[in-house]
Parts: sequence; structure tokens; C-alpha cells
Amino acid sequence: MSAKVFESKEVQNLLQAAANLGSQDGNQRAKQITHRLLSDLFKAIDDLDMTPDEIWAGVNYFNKLGQDGEAALLAAGLGLEKYLDIRMDAQDREADIHGGTPRTIEGPLYVAGAPIREGVSKIDLNADEDAAPLIIRGTVTGSDGKPVEGAVVECWHANSKGFYSHFDPTGAQDEFNLRGAVKTRADGKYEFRTLMPVGYGCPPHGATQTLLNTLARHGNRPAHVHFFVTSDKSRKLTTQINIEGDPLIWDDFAYATREELVPHVVEKTGGAALGLKADAYKEIRFDIKLTPLVRGKDNQLVNRPRAAVTA
Repeated sequence: MSAKVFESKEVQNLLQAAANLGSQDGNQRAKQITHRLLSDLFKAIDDLDMTPDEIWAGVNYFNKLGQDGEAALLAAGLGLEKYLDIRMDAQDREADIHGGTPRTIEGPLYVAGAPIREGVSKIDLNADEDAAPLIIRGTVTGSDGKPVEGAVVECWHANSKGFYSHFDPTGAQDEFNLRGAVKTRADGKYEFRTLMPVGYGCPPHGATQTLLNTLARHGNRPAHVHFFVTSDKSRKLTTQINIEGDPLIWDDFAYATREELVPHVVEKTGGAALGLKADAYKEIRFDIKLTPLVRGKDNQLVNRPRAAVTA
């Protein structure tokens, strides 16, 4: 079909009506966004000469995506979450905010409500014979380089099967296994005693992997550990570290890897005295530098639906 109808008065009137732009009722920002996104979709249909079969295949795909509960996973896999980080990085540069620990994507698997410990938290609640013991420790500092007392460092990661507690299809993990939170003392230090994670892949029959297969892309992530870090006088940090040596570090389907977020893994002994499952263990030092509030406000807070459980 060579005919182009997007610019026609009929289509433009349809877009105005669909977003209800002629009314003062409703949410004006929602109308603005709906009109723009719908306009972009209609124009793409015209420009790419999409067929009705293709359009309805897309509609049915979104039905499947909702049924699978994978919209947030797809947002990471298509680079949407990374794009938001790129925009926030640019906004920081414009505001002359520099020097903090780099942000990277949150992902879809956070669960609020992990118990908060003082200084140190042992978060491997379930035995995992395939995972070696790991300690992640560091110091939280402010933009002035001084330790931050009372910062809350939250941590969560997968087990040796690539599953997260609360989302494990096998049901093998207790609540908050491999999830924890630490409040720093005056020295700003935090420590998590845990197990070495592995990466994970998208559910093989889920909507996200279905689309990735169509694009000839894999849906795998390298081994990584997520963090939230909050403090009354600093902006919230959302970040994650990759485990050094993982072959997928620079081939992450979610585009979360940053060079500054691949800390060195050190072999150590003495784990038995620390309550670890073996005397030999691995240690990662990950120091965290927070950035100041902007005119007294935290402009890094992101309001999005998150799972929550009372510990």
C-alpha cells in the first residue's frame, strides 16, 4: 500500500479525539503523552506499511506480556531502563554533579522489607552446595569523601541456579534469602556475608524471550549483585556490580554493565571464623560514594511498582 494517511485531517482528528485533547477534564499530562505515543505509532504504521496481521500480532503479544508479568523484564531487555539511566547521567552533567558511584538499572526483582542489620548482615539463609562463600564489604561516603553514618545499603542477588527468592519457580528459597539491608555506623562501613551468585536467563517460554528470539538476541545476564543506597542527606543510589570474570559482562542483554562497576574478586581464608560455610572464601570490596541532594530534594527517586513483604 503506497497511500499515506497519517497527515490527513481525518487521522489527526482521530488522534485528538482518542486522547480527548478537546476537554479540560482528565489528566492533562496523560493526554499529552497518550497523544504523542499514539501519533508516533500511527506514523510508524504508515511509514513501515504495517499490515493488519502485524498490528494484531503486536496486540496479542502485549496480552501475552501482561499474562507473563514480564513488562519490566522487557523494559530492561529492550534498553528502555538503560535509556533512562543515560538521560539521568546527562541531567547530572548539566547540573554539574560528578564523582558519585555510577548508577545502573534496578531490574524487576527487588523486594522491599528485608530486615535491616547494623553494620553486617549474613543473608545466605538457605544452603546452596554449588555456591562458594562471598563477602561484599565497603565504605559509604558522601561527596566530601567523609563516611556516611546511618546510610542504608540494600543488597539482593540470585542463587547458584540463577533464581531470586520470592521469584524462584522451584519454591526452594526462604523469604529474603540472598537479600538484606545494612545500616552503616559512624565509620560508614557495611558488610554482606553471602554466596557467590550466577547470572540468569529470561524464562525460555516467556514473552520477553519470544521477542528476543525473533530479534536473534539472547536473554542472559552475567552474574551480578544489586544495590540500593539511601541516606537522609544524599540522593538514592540504584546500582549493581558484576562478578569479575563472567563471560557475559560485556554481553548483558539488559545493558547494565559499567566499567566502574566490575570490582576485583580476591581469594581469602578465615571464613570459618566469620560464620561462612567454608574457610576459603571470595571477597569483593565495593566502596560507595553518594551525591548530594539537589536544592534539598532527591531527584533520583523513581516511583514504580515493587514487591514488598514484611519480614
